[in-house]
Amino acid sequence: MKIKTIHTALAATAAALLIGLVGCGGGGDGGISGTGVMRLSLTDAPACGYDEVNITIEKVRVNQSSDANEGDGGWSEVVLNPAKRVDLLTLTNGILEELGETSLPAGKYTQMRLVLAANSGATPFANSVIPTGGVETPLATPSGQQSGLKLNVNMDVAAGELADFVIDFDACKSVVRRGNSGQYNLKPVISVIPRLSDAGLRVVGYVDTAIANGSTTVSVQQGGVPIKATVPDASGTFVLYPVPVGTYDLVIRAAERVTAVMTGVPVVATSITTVNSTSFAFLPQPSTSTTVTGTVTPTTATVRALQSLTGGPTVEVAWASVDADTGLFETVLPDAAPASTAYVANATTAYAFTPDAAIAGLYTLQASLDGSPPQSQSIDTGALPPSILFSFP
Repeated sequence: MKIKTIHTALAATAAALLIGLVGCGGGGDGGISGTGVMRLSLTDAPACGYDEVNITIEKVRVNQSSDANEGDGGWSEVVLNPAKRVDLLTLTNGILEELGETSLPAGKYTQMRLVLAANSGATPFANSVIPTGGVETPLATPSGQQSGLKLNVNMDVAAGELADFVIDFDACKSVVRRGNSGQYNLKPVISVIPRLSDAGLRVVGYVDTAIANGSTTVSVQQGGVPIKATVPDASGTFVLYPVPVGTYDLVIRAAERVTAVMTGVPVVATSITTVNSTSFAFLPQPSTSTTVTGTVTPTTATVRALQSLTGGPTVEVAWASVDADTGLFETVLPDAAPASTAYVANATTAYAFTPDAAIAGLYTLQASLDGSPPQSQSIDTGALPPSILFSFP
């Protein structure tokens, strides 16, 4: 799980909200006197293989202690009354679902808990998925119903100011199958991103409508870690928001296409970064693909595929789905060379993406488990090993 450092937002007047808000303070002020306001919203990265991913949120809690338990003091919370059921797949291309706000003691908050409603006889689909071509199925969320989904954060809330945060819930990486049982678990992959300004913090661009089919993903990454991802809409437009101020690699992944990488994409708070126009929409070159499979234990570990371009950068190309019962993982990777180009401000011609032939089909599979060093294995899609196994003690 990746957690971004959170900075205080500028003071602003909160919009009127349709949900009930309850604030309960406690704990020390972290060396800062007075109270501030925390405002929260929800967004989603793209999901794969699902028509809906629904969660029902009861409250969001924060504490200045990363070790605080559910019944300890020091919690402040935003309570949604009634609980709000959200289809995460509607929250792409910069769309946010406002959750609410609360006053709380000023200071540094290091723990957040997202508390979900339980599936019950009265609400069997409070949390659910609809697989593409399938029927609605309950989503098991054992850790999210009572104590909440725990996130380690680093949020500064200043006295007299509004701290504005977006909870980015990656539905694709968070929903895992359970063997052939027809059941699904929630294994949350969530980040918390500051929303400092509505004027900027956005990357906007266009892919060709030939690949605007719901399976293409666009992400901005740093050091091989996706910071924000989305699916282009039917017109090919993609909007990545909010993205913290910084410089990023833009990565485009489409089925049966090479990976396209644009380096040096800047994000600022005061204006939108537009990487191309509809006249020069991105369309990566065709490529054959190879399905890569293996096993990881325990099944709570995650697996992803990285590719290091000659001279840099390293980017995440794919996330492997790990079966919650068997630990089997699978992902599909392009055989042809990735292609890259550098960002040009106000470009008036089509970008020329240059293939990196030296690394065609070469990837690093990386397995991760909280509390353990990651494990890596180099692979070549043209000569896969007979078995790929990751095992954590």
